[in-house]
Amino acid sequence: MTESDGTPHPGPAAPEEPQYADRVYRSGPGIISGVLLLAVAAWLIGDAVISGTGRTPWVALAAAPVFVFPVIAYTLRPAVYANERRLLVRNPLRSVHAPWSQVEGLRSGYSVELFAGGHKYQVWAVPVSIRQRKAASRRAMRVAKDGTPSAPLRPGENDPTRAWSDQVVGNLQELAERCAGRPEAKGEVTVSWCWWVIVPTVAGLIALITLIVAG
Repeated sequence: MTESDGTPHPGPAAPEEPQYADRVYRSGPGIISGVLLLAVAAWLIGDAVISGTGRTPWVALAAAPVFVFPVIAYTLRPAVYANERRLLVRNPLRSVHAPWSQVEGLRSGYSVELFAGGHKYQVWAVPVSIRQRKAASRRAMRVAKDGTPSAPLRPGENDPTRAWSDQVVGNLQELAERCAGRPEAKGEVTVSWCWWVIVPTVAGLIALITLIVAG
């Protein structure tokens, strides 16, 4: 197709692929503790490498991945990503990719658990705080006793009468029920291991043991 002056006219634009924005859930205290632990480790290991004598610098270097990578795995790595297609649970040593059609439910007891594809998976990124749950329960009782209806929550606003972990589970349950029937939410549950954590940790442990045994 051309314009009146003979210039080619572009045809209709191809429809863009739908975008699925992720909702991300992760533990703030876990991230803070991980950063602090890594800072302490960097100071101690750096001091041992710079000021140590004999085999001390080598032992410190071998011990570094044995400490650093597990800290990263258990504090900074855990996260939950949810969109209209799937739920991605990133745990310390493995990731669970679960299309909504395979999600049977989530449960928040003493820990948050995902039931998908006939299996149960822990959700490390959403820790359950019994103390926080009791505090939220007391606030809910006060609201009920006052008899004053609470103002509707704005999108993304936390409900003070529910613990954070319970709110996350409720949000994910709602998303699962709404999206399970979508064609793009079909598929199988897949699990992948986090080798970039496992391999350096094992290698550092072998090097550390070798240095200690070699005496």
